[in-house]
Amino acid sequence: MKHGQISSKELTDFIRERATIEEVYARSMTKLAKSAGNFSQLGTFAPVWDVFKTSTEKLASCHLELVRKLQELIKDVQKYVDDQAKVHKKTKEEVASTNGAVQTIQTTGVALQKSKENYNAKTVDQERLRKEGATQREVDKAGVKAKKATEAYKGLVEKYATAKSEFEQKMAETAQKFQDIEESHIVHMKDIIQSYAQSVDETHVQIGEVHTEFLGNMENTSVEGLIQKLAESKGTGKERPGKMPYTHRHTCDDMKNTYNSFYSSSDSEDEDEPRKFRVEIKPVAPNNGTHQSRATIDELKASIGNISLSPPTTVSQFLHSFDLSFFISLPLYPPQLSLPPPLSFFLSLSLSLSIPLTLSLPLSGTSRGPSPVTLASQDALPIAVAFTESVNAYFKGADPTKCIVKITGDMTLSFPMGIIKVFTSNPSPAVLTFKLKSTSKLEQILPNQTLLFSDPSQSDTNTKDFWFNMQALTSYLRKASEQNPAASYYNVDILKYQVSSNGIQSTPLNLAVYWKCTPTTTDLRLDYRYNPESMLCPGPLSNVQVLVPVDGEVINMQSLPNAVWNSELNRSLWKLSDISEKSDNEGSGSLRAKFELSDGPSTPTTLAVQFVSEGSTLSGVDMELLGAGYRLSLNKKRFATGTYRTKI
Repeated sequence: MKHGQISSKELTDFIRERATIEEVYARSMTKLAKSAGNFSQLGTFAPVWDVFKTSTEKLASCHLELVRKLQELIKDVQKYVDDQAKVHKKTKEEVASTNGAVQTIQTTGVALQKSKENYNAKTVDQERLRKEGATQREVDKAGVKAKKATEAYKGLVEKYATAKSEFEQKMAETAQKFQDIEESHIVHMKDIIQSYAQSVDETHVQIGEVHTEFLGNMENTSVEGLIQKLAESKGTGKERPGKMPYTHRHTCDDMKNTYNSFYSSSDSEDEDEPRKFRVEIKPVAPNNGTHQSRATIDELKASIGNISLSPPTTVSQFLHSFDLSFFISLPLYPPQLSLPPPLSFFLSLSLSLSIPLTLSLPLSGTSRGPSPVTLASQDALPIAVAFTESVNAYFKGADPTKCIVKITGDMTLSFPMGIIKVFTSNPSPAVLTFKLKSTSKLEQILPNQTLLFSDPSQSDTNTKDFWFNMQALTSYLRKASEQNPAASYYNVDILKYQVSSNGIQSTPLNLAVYWKCTPTTTDLRLDYRYNPESMLCPGPLSNVQVLVPVDGEVINMQSLPNAVWNSELNRSLWKLSDISEKSDNEGSGSLRAKFELSDGPSTPTTLAVQFVSEGSTLSGVDMELLGAGYRLSLNKKRFATGTYRTKI
């Protein structure tokens, strides 16, 4: 047990040292990225430094993310070390009586040996006196001593038998406790190492993606493209200026004759002053009594095309930035006409007569509400939340009291791309505040300390309030958008938590395994039972799979229900339909298999089970937005298996 504590602390030190190395490397990469950004921005090679800068920043982010994961893992290991010390202390108290049993059998054994020697000596003396013809009185006196020695010897034999029985029982119980502690210790250490390896592996995958992206960017950076960028940034135009034309002053009669010609109409007006046309594009205003015509964005784009306005922005681009349906209000056209003229007419008129064209949109909102791409600062900003929990369980044979359970969870918020513009354009955006509800089952909450604040003095054990560091959140989202500008949403890890567990009662699927191994066959049975009491809102377990490794050179397998045997990996796989209270036997059942062997017997191995459940969590934790300025558009919940195993 002492060595177990030492190895746990040494593993903590190892992971901490790895995190330090990763952090130093990440900071060096960040410094290198900044230096790349300070290199010369002149000449054709300048855009390449942007590729280097972006790639290096992403690599630094990969390593910083690994640092964060390792630091979280260190907290888990440290908690395990503390829990391990408590278990060891409790075990020492429980097995204290075993020490007494050891001392009893030792002292009783010594006394028994002496009594046996005394018994033998007294019996020999009695026989010797009888053979030597001693007086009857001497023989009787020796007989009394021999009888007393016999009775003492018998008593100690019985006492030793009792002490031996108690000693064996105590030693067996103590040894089993020690073995259980060591098995649990090894399982925990393997889980920690698996989490460590998974974090490192994920980082390597991310680094590989960054390198792939870098190579792709460099392949797409052609010589022609670099020269073209320089020409576009430094050039003064693509067309040579033509001759200066004579500008004729157009009167209203001139404008009427383009207009009447366009509509083949004979109507005319007499005006003395030149006039300007104003085209207003307004949101839907129902029942206003004016003559209006509805046009969709596609129709407007089709009629407008890519005609440049002043300032130099295409109408198509202008309209594309709004997710609206429009009415076109034309304040000036002959009332006797029944299409209004299309917008292309006014654009042509504006260009031919040099009449300014005004496109106006109120800031007053729309009938449908804005899309996430065009959020306005006064709108309630949509935010989505996801709770994802992982249940880890280790079952020992068919004994429910030896089930070890650990449940952890992650809370993630998703922000739409348009929210970044709102944050950056507003020096003081509304503080995003939320309440974490139903936290009584959480034994540990680890918020993202870079982004979140909380009041440690809160007394309500069932809720906990948090609020964002808006400057840090804006910076985080801006950086995320720079790294992935095409994304519609950006996910932010808000906090992690650990759920208090109550052994097998906290597992959504109870397991019990039975093995029977002979030199020629191996019989396996796995009993399972759906446990709705472990969930606040019971839901079905989906994608249920059971993986069983079997050694001993399997040559044939019979199973019920049918399983698939993989001879290369020496393991069988069951894929089950959804398990819930509505399933047969209310979600209880058995998996059976008989394996024929050519090199048996098999050694009972660890069975692995996996499943997922959408729409609920095991903790029941939830979120509520506080204050104004934000609305919850989606609340997604799920839990899945982490390490979920059983062994005989």
